[in-house]
Amino acid sequence: MEIRLMSIEDYDKVNQLWKSTQGMGMRSLDDSLEGIKKFLKRNPTTNFVAQVENNIVGVILCGHDGRRGYIYHTAVNIAYRGRGIGRTLVNTVVKALKKEEINKVSLVVFSSNDLGNNFWQALGFDKRDDLIYRNLIINERNI
Repeated sequence: MEIRLMSIEDYDKVNQLWKSTQGMGMRSLDDSLEGIKKFLKRNPTTNFVAQVENNIVGVILCGHDGRRGYIYHTAVNIAYRGRGIGRTLVNTVVKALKKEEINKVSLVVFSSNDLGNNFWQALGFDKRDDLIYRNLIINERNI
């Protein structure tokens, strides 16, 4: 297995992995080819794929605003789970954020996503009960 920076050329395989992963919250514009291209351009050093031969079996999307990192769309192919791929992707992102002098990383998981919540808890990500997550839809076409 190889962990490497994600490139836009990986989009089709990564998108297929996201769509086949239960619990993912995909958006029509943000997660489109153009949306991911924009995200990768803004965050060129913090997005990674796990590759076995020519197959992408894991992905982690992460960006930062100069102060805090944000992890999005982490997924491992169901046939490859339990091998440490997710943990390795997270550790790779944390290392990349440290290199950019980012001191904290956050993420959002659907409360109904037991598998995801158990994964993040096992990696030491604290559940925050003191926050209320809020959204404002700016573009109604981003469904």
